[in-house]
Amino acid sequence: MRAVITVIGKDTVGILHRVSGICAEFNVNVIEVTQSVLQDMFAMIMLVDISAINSDFSELVDKMTNLGGELGLSIHTQHEDIFNSMHSV
Repeated sequence: MRAVITVIGKDTVGILHRVSGICAEFNVNVIEVTQSVLQDMFAMIMLVDISAINSDFSELVDKMTNLGGELGLSIHTQHEDIFNSMHSV
Protein backbone atom coordinates (compact mmCIF):
# COMPACT_ATOMS: atom_id res chain seq x y z
CA MET A 1 0.00 0.00 0.00
CA ARG A 2 1.16 3.47 -0.79
CA ALA A 3 0.31 7.06 0.06
CA VAL A 4 1.08 10.49 -1.36
CA ILE A 5 2.32 13.33 0.85
CA THR A 6 2.24 16.86 -0.55
CA VAL A 7 3.91 19.86 1.07
CA ILE A 8 3.48 23.47 -0.03
CA GLY A 9 4.56 26.71 1.64
CA LYS A 10 7.34 29.18 2.28
CA ASP A 11 10.77 27.58 1.90
CA THR A 12 12.76 27.05 5.09
CA VAL A 13 15.67 24.87 6.09
CA GLY A 14 14.81 21.31 7.13
CA ILE A 15 11.36 20.69 5.61
CA LEU A 16 12.39 17.44 3.90
CA HIS A 17 14.22 16.37 7.05
CA ARG A 18 11.18 16.93 9.29
CA VAL A 19 8.71 15.20 6.94
CA SER A 20 10.98 12.21 6.29
CA GLY A 21 11.68 12.01 10.03
CA ILE A 22 7.97 11.46 10.71
CA CYS A 23 7.95 8.83 7.96
CA ALA A 24 10.80 7.01 9.72
CA GLU A 25 9.02 7.30 13.08
CA PHE A 26 5.98 5.51 11.59
CA ASN A 27 8.10 2.95 9.68
CA VAL A 28 6.94 4.46 6.39
CA ASN A 29 9.40 4.02 3.52
CA VAL A 30 9.96 6.94 1.13
CA ILE A 31 9.85 5.56 -2.41
CA GLU A 32 10.17 8.71 -4.47
CA VAL A 33 10.48 12.46 -3.84
CA THR A 34 10.16 15.43 -6.14
CA GLN A 35 10.60 18.96 -4.87
CA SER A 36 10.96 22.45 -6.25
CA VAL A 37 11.61 25.87 -4.89
CA LEU A 38 9.91 28.59 -6.91
CA GLN A 39 11.33 31.91 -5.69
CA ASP A 40 10.62 31.49 -1.95
CA MET A 41 7.86 28.86 -2.26
CA PHE A 42 8.58 25.20 -1.53
CA ALA A 43 6.61 22.39 -3.21
CA MET A 44 7.17 18.67 -2.63
CA ILE A 45 5.42 15.43 -3.52
CA MET A 46 6.45 12.19 -1.81
CA LEU A 47 5.32 8.70 -2.72
CA VAL A 48 5.61 6.47 0.33
CA ASP A 49 5.12 2.79 1.12
CA ILE A 50 2.81 2.37 4.12
CA SER A 51 2.59 -1.45 4.06
CA ALA A 52 4.76 -1.75 7.21
CA ILE A 53 3.33 1.27 9.07
CA ASN A 54 3.52 0.75 12.83
CA SER A 55 0.37 2.72 13.68
CA ASP A 56 -2.99 3.69 12.21
CA PHE A 57 -2.77 5.63 8.97
CA SER A 58 -4.94 8.35 10.53
CA GLU A 59 -2.24 8.96 13.16
CA LEU A 60 0.31 9.57 10.39
CA VAL A 61 -2.12 11.96 8.69
CA ASP A 62 -2.66 13.87 11.96
CA LYS A 63 1.08 14.06 12.71
CA MET A 64 1.83 15.44 9.22
CA THR A 65 -1.02 17.94 9.47
CA ASN A 66 0.24 19.11 12.87
CA LEU A 67 3.76 19.50 11.48
CA GLY A 68 2.33 21.64 8.70
CA GLY A 69 0.65 23.89 11.26
CA GLU A 70 3.86 24.14 13.26
CA LEU A 71 5.94 25.10 10.20
CA GLY A 72 3.30 27.22 8.45
CA LEU A 73 2.99 24.73 5.58
CA SER A 74 0.14 22.89 3.92
CA ILE A 75 0.84 19.15 4.33
CA HIS A 76 -1.66 16.62 2.98
CA THR A 77 -1.29 12.86 3.34
CA GLN A 78 -3.57 10.77 1.14
CA HIS A 79 -3.91 7.01 0.72
CA GLU A 80 -3.42 5.79 -2.85
CA ASP A 81 -6.96 4.34 -2.81
CA ILE A 82 -8.26 7.90 -3.16
CA PHE A 83 -6.41 8.32 -6.44
CA ASN A 84 -7.41 4.87 -7.69
CA SER A 85 -11.09 5.59 -6.95
CA MET A 86 -10.94 8.95 -8.72
CA HIS A 87 -9.73 7.32 -11.92
CA SER A 88 -12.01 4.30 -12.10
CA VAL A 89 -15.47 4.26 -13.61
